Amino acid sequence: MKFVKMHGIGNDYIFFDCRKRLLDHPSEVSKRLSDRRFGIGGDGIVLIENSDVADYRMRMFNADGSQAEMCGNGIRCVGKYLFDNGIAGSKELTIETGAGILRLWLNVDAGKVASVRVDMSEPILEASRIPTASDKPRIVNEPFEIDGRSFNITCVSMGNPHCVVFVDEIADEWVLGLGPKIEVHPFFPNRVNAEFVRVLGRTELQMRVWERGSGETMACGTGACAVGVASILNGLTDRKMTVHLLGGDLEIEWGADNHVYKTGPAEFVFEGEVEI
Repeated sequence: MKFVKMHGIGNDYIFFDCRKRLLDHPSEVSKRLSDRRFGIGGDGIVLIENSDVADYRMRMFNADGSQAEMCGNGIRCVGKYLFDNGIAGSKELTIETGAGILRLWLNVDAGKVASVRVDMSEPILEASRIPTASDKPRIVNEPFEIDGRSFNITCVSMGNPHCVVFVDEIADEWVLGLGPKIEVHPFFPNRVNAEFVRVLGRTELQMRVWERGSGETMACGTGACAVGVASILNGLTDRKMTVHLLGGDLEIEWGADNHVYKTGPAEFVFEGEVEI
């Protein structure tokens, strides 16, 4: 089956065009092909399918085989694939995801998509809907403890759950030490993505992320959106900001309409064919 390898600021996925042929056992395929030594290598796979409610549909599976609601970096690559290959003729698309229908605006340069602006919809702030095990209405700058270490967290869902921790310095002991423990903590019934954030100014943040099901990745689009929302809820930034991730930058805006908008690049790496 043919595939395309693409990435959004280093968050890389293997994309399959499943509009004519569905992919069987995608969880197993993702685990096998995502392996960076014995497979193609990536943070997971993304399936591009037909939709009855939007222009197209995307489904995403993490490197461990678990299915995620959506992927903020992956959806930009979906838009690029559809436009660059002449499948979609419009620069405005709707994509069905597990987090709802999202709208994309494609920025085209020399006939190819260079970057994509995505309406990531409204953030979910209710603790029970993120979900968390808390009976509080929201988790904003709330104390949290793991292995006797106490720190404060802010929780946001962008269709998938995020736990944001603001730190003075982003170090491996946070990301690689506490990230895996936060991911599987019983406080988060569906597991969680953990973001560690340093505030650089009113319009600038730096972050690293431990992604649910994939470990540390170069970038997380929904995570950058959650970080933007969390920083605003805590009074740390304005409503529009640049988020610096290991793989590059994303522009995040929490609009007056309560929707979060994310803009960033999408890059083609290579294409090939693999036996499924």
